Amino acid sequence: MENEKKTEAELLAEKLLLNRKNMGLTVDDATEQAAQDFCGPYKAFLDACKTEREAVAHIVEMVQKQGYQPFEPGKAYQPGEKIYYNNRGKALILCTMGKKPLSEGVRIMASHVDSPRLDLKPVPLYEEAQLAMFKTHYYGGIKKYQWTAIPLALHGVIIKKNGETLNVALGEDPEDPAFTITDLLPHLAKEQMKRTLQEGVKGEELNVLVGCRPFKDDKQSERVKLNIMRLLNEKYGIIESDFLSAELTMVPAFQARDIGLDRSMIGAYGHDDRVCAYTSLMAALECDAPEQTILTVFADKEETGSDGNTGLHSRFMAYFIEDLARPFGLSAGQVLSHSNCLSADVNAAFDPTYPDTLEKRNCAYLNYGVVITQYTGSGGKSSTSQASAEFMAQVRNILDEANVSWQTGELGKVDAGGGGTVAKFVAAFNVDVVDVGVPVLSMHAPFEIVSKLDVYSTYQAFRAYVNA
Repeated sequence: MENEKKTEAELLAEKLLLNRKNMGLTVDDATEQAAQDFCGPYKAFLDACKTEREAVAHIVEMVQKQGYQPFEPGKAYQPGEKIYYNNRGKALILCTMGKKPLSEGVRIMASHVDSPRLDLKPVPLYEEAQLAMFKTHYYGGIKKYQWTAIPLALHGVIIKKNGETLNVALGEDPEDPAFTITDLLPHLAKEQMKRTLQEGVKGEELNVLVGCRPFKDDKQSERVKLNIMRLLNEKYGIIESDFLSAELTMVPAFQARDIGLDRSMIGAYGHDDRVCAYTSLMAALECDAPEQTILTVFADKEETGSDGNTGLHSRFMAYFIEDLARPFGLSAGQVLSHSNCLSADVNAAFDPTYPDTLEKRNCAYLNYGVVITQYTGSGGKSSTSQASAEFMAQVRNILDEANVSWQTGELGKVDAGGGGTVAKFVAAFNVDVVDVGVPVLSMHAPFEIVSKLDVYSTYQAFRAYVNA
């Protein structure tokens, strides 16, 4: 009866044309509630994991409760066994052994757990005009002006000369002191306002205010700095030279919050890319008996090019697979050449306030579901990995069969800019790979926005992939 009411053109369009209907306007009540329920723990995850070290430690704690054991090279793992490899506390691989032999490849979900931030310099503490300040060096692509005049928290790790490890997280609790970067008042910013937006706040002006009370001794020239060092020594037992063996960073002191009168969105620091880390993690934890072996990778250093021994431009994932495969008489190349991967990373969502940066027919939208990005890069597809038509077809079929709401997207107009993910580094191992993730508003800002329905559909996509 329904088809009898449709015109011939409507029936033909339904059959032949791509339907980019809005998921958020068509979702049923049960799915909407499922998305709300899923995103509650996700917000708690964001608040607990503001650095890659915190994310790895938190995930290890979670997976150990699910029966995952530390990886033992040389052991021939059997179907259903769950293991993890912790790379220097900053990158992590989870593995659930599948029923099929490793010679048929593995299925990889690869996200990253680092986010843009302000790292403290090796010698950060100084005093000027009776104010104590920290010098910083920003990490990843940021708009520097967004990081001024907001509350900041100090996170990281200090390795003392005696080898003792100190974990630092100061500024998150309402009872903690917070920190901030000052900005000029409009009344005196005439010259600053002449700068370009890019230069409105310069890198060397991202100095964090940490104190102004002097130590009560008028014989010392830098009494405010001395007083701050005294407080740090009393709290952590450190001296100034311990900064040289520390990884300390300033991150926004915001907590994850529901956004909108309808509570349909989440605002938080670090959606890029912990939203894909969390959704892939949840899919992996629910997959107890996969057909193919499942690898869930949480990498570091993506925001600065994936270099370093914890980034996916290194070979730590390939070495893990090599060790995993050796007891079965296989090389890493034999496994990887038959493998495929969902590069779990976010994409830009269309923002009606800034419509000219995205091409509306080929961009992602909030509430339309998980976004599949066939290629990233910039200009003429520079510095990217493009998924093959064959693998795109495979992913389409997996998502459609699982009734997952999905869309496609590019990262901006052709000549508007661009960016990259870990996809090209995974593809370098002869692996089929495509980017899959959540569309984000205000990406790389201290407070990013995602749709709860998109978060949930991304989890559904990863779940369908590992169970296909």
